[in-house]
Amino acid sequence: MNLCIDQGNSRTKVAVFNNDRLIKHVIYKNFTSADVEKLFSLYSIDYAIISSVANIEPAVVNTLHRLAKRFVLFDHKTPVPIQNAYDTPETLGQDRLAAAVGGVKLFPNENVLIIDIGSAITFDVVTKDNTYIGGNIAPGLKMRFSILKQMTKKLPFVEVEPDDLIPLFGKNTHDAIAAGVIRGIIFEVKGYMRTLAERGDTFQTIMTGGNCHYISKYIDSVCEQKHLVLQGLNTILNYNIHA
Repeated sequence: MNLCIDQGNSRTKVAVFNNDRLIKHVIYKNFTSADVEKLFSLYSIDYAIISSVANIEPAVVNTLHRLAKRFVLFDHKTPVPIQNAYDTPETLGQDRLAAAVGGVKLFPNENVLIIDIGSAITFDVVTKDNTYIGGNIAPGLKMRFSILKQMTKKLPFVEVEPDDLIPLFGKNTHDAIAAGVIRGIIFEVKGYMRTLAERGDTFQTIMTGGNCHYISKYIDSVCEQKHLVLQGLNTILNYNIHA
């Protein structure tokens, strides 16, 4: 069994895999070495990998080193099963690279556009020859709502639920902000998909991230993969185990 840990900006997502099958998924607000100990006590874990866009607690790393037969601290030097053509691989978020690997695993030998809607929104492209060629970073959904509140005198902070019906145009300030943010992201996504299609290449589009359910229902021809980063980490871990 493999333990895969994705430490993001606001949460830590953890999964236990038996080969390629996800058997347990947990989200932590604060992930500690005690949580690592508990996971190893509950499951027969052999190998572990951790990816982080923040600072990892040394105690967590030490515990993983101690308990796992093989532990991978994922960084830009870690071997991965795709080519990385990013100009500055040391600055590329490991979550973005892991998602790219997960996309290739899901759609081998195809062009893939990966849209991760989390604290930030990332758009990443992998070509059918398994080359990650780069991507873009934009403000996330909640970040956009917060900025409108912080940078204006009178606009309120607006919260929406995934099941809320978002109008095309708002008839009050609340709905105008909700539609401006949600519909704006929808148009961004559709714009990237349309632009890639106009270039003549066929792309599989995958949407992932904690807030993807706000957007994916409005987009046709999108494969929603909630655990894409964790699936990519599992693939990277297996690649290093068997290298």
